[in-house]
Amino acid sequence: MSDVAMTAAQLGFYGCPTCRRVTERVPSSGDVRCGLCGTPLYLRKPNSISRTWAMLLSGYMLYIPANVLPVMHTGSLFATQSDTIMSGIVYLWTSGSWYLAAIVFIASIVVPAAKLAVLTFLLVSVQRRSRWAPFDRTTMYRVVEFIGRWSMLDIFVVTILVALVRLQSLATITVGWGAVAFGAVVVLTMTAAMQFDPRLIWDPLADGPRSRVD
Repeated sequence: MSDVAMTAAQLGFYGCPTCRRVTERVPSSGDVRCGLCGTPLYLRKPNSISRTWAMLLSGYMLYIPANVLPVMHTGSLFATQSDTIMSGIVYLWTSGSWYLAAIVFIASIVVPAAKLAVLTFLLVSVQRRSRWAPFDRTTMYRVVEFIGRWSMLDIFVVTILVALVRLQSLATITVGWGAVAFGAVVVLTMTAAMQFDPRLIWDPLADGPRSRVD
């Protein structure tokens, strides 16, 4: 029995990203589509690395404004106040809501930064055709993908609003540019995870000529 690693692409099999059905390549046809749901099939996502880098770099550029600029402006007859995500976390911590402050900090600061860092690591490792721990890297990607599905931005914004604003009859609230930037970071990291093809992690393990994947 041979110990040579073989990928599905080398064997001519396509995996459907929608219904997960495995389809064998039909040599006589041009475009390959899933026989069950009709989704176009590719051995590897076209321009996966280039598209992921584009989304990822945009996310990096917006991450700092998302945490520095105010997420909301509160106005009343007596005063006006601008609050960032970090000022909301500080308010929750100093007011005794330590657990809530920790949740908002992890969800709004740590998780986006971790997603950016993990995707960057995966992209670099794939471009360098690293053979290091493919199972572990695939698990890292699955975790990032799973977290992206549960990036409920509105819940964290509402939490900050409830914690920071003592609503009065004449109080007004307007959204700041920080909230827009933060929402863009969430969308960009989710899109970057969707554009990345985890099958590229396994390609260096298979024998064959070095191929261009970006």
